Amino acid sequence: MLVLDANILIRAVPGTRVLWLLRTYADRLEYVAPDSAFREAREKLPVILERRAMPVAPGLATLGALSELVRTAEFETYAPMEALARQRLARRDEDDWPILACALALGYPIWTEDTDFFGCGVATWTTDRVELYLAGVVS
Repeated sequence: MLVLDANILIRAVPGTRVLWLLRTYADRLEYVAPDSAFREAREKLPVILERRAMPVAPGLATLGALSELVRTAEFETYAPMEALARQRLARRDEDDWPILACALALGYPIWTEDTDFFGCGVATWTTDRVELYLAGVVS
């Protein structure tokens, strides 16, 4: 019952904390990311991995495997909320509208490291605090 931003999908690949959290709570709650978040992660991840001198192919394979833990929300699911999401993100990063629209459409909070979502009318969790949410939901 969390909508994941692309930056969380990306962090799940080179790091350990995000992937551990996803795996630990996967059997007890649902993670969702809009299709656009997966696209963004696939575009940005190779550059990030190369910058860290990490092999790209295994990283992209890990990202692909995340689809077992994170359900993809197709455009049709969140498209009806586009106008509202864009309005709430105006003068911020309006390109993030699919994340917010997905959260609005499904009624889920957002897991992100992006402060542009703060104050948009949807609960927002960062990685350093999301376990408080996860523990509370599944207890």
